[in-house]
Amino acid sequence: MKILVTGAAGFIGFHTTKKLIEQGNEVIGLDNINDYYNIGLKYGRLLELGISKEKAEKFDALVGSKIYKGRFKFVRMNLEDRNALTKLFNSQNFDVVCHLAAQAGVRYSLENPETYIDSNIVGFLNILECCRHYKVNHLVYASSSSVYGLNKKIPFETTDNVDHPISLYAATKKSNELMAHTYSHLYGFPTTGLRFFTVYGPWGRPDMAMFLFTEAILKGNPIKVFNHGKMERDFTYIDDIVEGVYRIIENSIGERIANNELYKLYNIGNNQSVKLMDFIKALELSLGVTAKKEMLPMQAGDVTATWANVDDLIKDYDYRPNTSIQDGVQKFVDWFKKYYKIED
Repeated sequence: MKILVTGAAGFIGFHTTKKLIEQGNEVIGLDNINDYYNIGLKYGRLLELGISKEKAEKFDALVGSKIYKGRFKFVRMNLEDRNALTKLFNSQNFDVVCHLAAQAGVRYSLENPETYIDSNIVGFLNILECCRHYKVNHLVYASSSSVYGLNKKIPFETTDNVDHPISLYAATKKSNELMAHTYSHLYGFPTTGLRFFTVYGPWGRPDMAMFLFTEAILKGNPIKVFNHGKMERDFTYIDDIVEGVYRIIENSIGERIANNELYKLYNIGNNQSVKLMDFIKALELSLGVTAKKEMLPMQAGDVTATWANVDDLIKDYDYRPNTSIQDGVQKFVDWFKKYYKIED
């Protein structure tokens, strides 16, 4: 298949791209390489895919991989640039679009709301329009567990009401689901939204707890523990996320089309909630260091607990994420030390 992966220099996009290429697909990766966090990490991921920084820096130029010759090309592009995106779709004839690009971060959305509308709403509309006009067979896109907002019922199910987001980031992700439903209904093409739960692992985002905690502990600095540690997250290892995305892309959607199930949503999480303090203990164990903890009140826009019900994922794709928190944390710590050249 020929697949467009947006957000290919991002955490989940990078790993998904690698998996799709290694399974024999032809992939075009797209990313605007914005500076929301250290762009060195983004260029590092692209280098792993055979794209040098010098080649990746130029906008709207399709460049080939030195490692995956003929199977992977990359283009730096803004999703808000409707004309450039239209030209790309017109020239490539994509079978599937895996839309993982977005302005991420709950807390950042409180300070920079306009960025979220540009990227997550305008950008997503442009993707939908291109999928519609260029007859893409299937749009798979990233949603988020943040859409559950103030949902009291746990574990979270895709049938739950999600009308109470508590951050603009969550609101844009809910909007994406509504927009996808509209396009599936009006124009008859399949869309699948994936509500990712707290993702961690090698090459992860520096603004996420795993990265922040590891960096602080190794430097001897205190870690910020919000809501005085009384939080729970369905921490999901990156390989488990990618396997779920891969199965959904690879599986035939013929039956869905026949049953008129054009619009679908799935939770992809580890199917268990881990206490934040237990997560910190696992990290302390892997690092061999006890963390200094700065206990702080709850942050605006945050929720106390997340937990994914993945019954639909098991039923439809025979898949359940299963990496334990201990194994996942150890793999991240091993990568972190190697990447930053930290001696034991």
